[in-house]
Amino acid sequence: MEDKVSIIVPVYRAESYITDTIKMVREQTYKNWELILVDDASDDKSAELIRKVIDEASAEAESVNTAEGVCLKAAFSKTGQIILISKNKNEGAAAARNTGIGLAQGRYIAFLDADDVWFPNKLEKELAFIKEKEAAFAFTAYEFGDEQAKGLGKVVKVPEELGYKKALTRTVIFTSTVMFDMDRIKKEQILMPAVESEDTAAWWKILRSGYTAYGLNEVLVIYRRPKKSLSSNKFKAMKRIWSLYRKEERLTVPVSAFCFCLWAARATLRRL
Repeated sequence: MEDKVSIIVPVYRAESYITDTIKMVREQTYKNWELILVDDASDDKSAELIRKVIDEASAEAESVNTAEGVCLKAAFSKTGQIILISKNKNEGAAAARNTGIGLAQGRYIAFLDADDVWFPNKLEKELAFIKEKEAAFAFTAYEFGDEQAKGLGKVVKVPEELGYKKALTRTVIFTSTVMFDMDRIKKEQILMPAVESEDTAAWWKILRSGYTAYGLNEVLVIYRRPKKSLSSNKFKAMKRIWSLYRKEERLTVPVSAFCFCLWAARATLRRL
């Protein structure tokens, strides 16, 4: 039996995308997966749409009450399985991903945001890559897309290897490209902190502990960017990164300023 991949998707107000997201996972060329959808108390039809897919896919769905919410499981096939966690209260993306991590049964864990797009061979190629490198932590190149997830030709290339010091000066690791080998890293090490830019904070925490992230420089993901991602959001991103340097990484002001200048320059070039 091939190694199982646990795919963790935080879901919040994702009714416009979630049906396509599930379809996209089902169409992956690698078939041994479990799709863990954590609905973070959405106030739209996200959970309803997921339950509809589950009902259509399996007549043997199992519902279990848990401390965090209702867990609904159904098998798509002998290998693929979908799990919906409907949380009782909204706690944010980090907590939603952490809930998924806690439930994951696969040897490998991959993150996917509900509005992003994976190429059909994403799992297959990244899994082969992480095995080849004997790595705990892998990520891939990606392309910016418009609101319809149509590629804009703006590709973010990734380095072959990324350690802690280099990671501080670039946010090149995109969440929907990440994969972990849980035989090589413990679950508690990949849990995300409850801070803004929780994903970047998590990558730095992991790399700071001595791991190296390995980059597959092939575009396997489309990063959907809505039109509202304008200068105000860029200013907020700058504040979040500075806060991570000072509060999470506890860097001095001079070191923080040095890293920040390099980060800002690379972030600007990446979006040109």
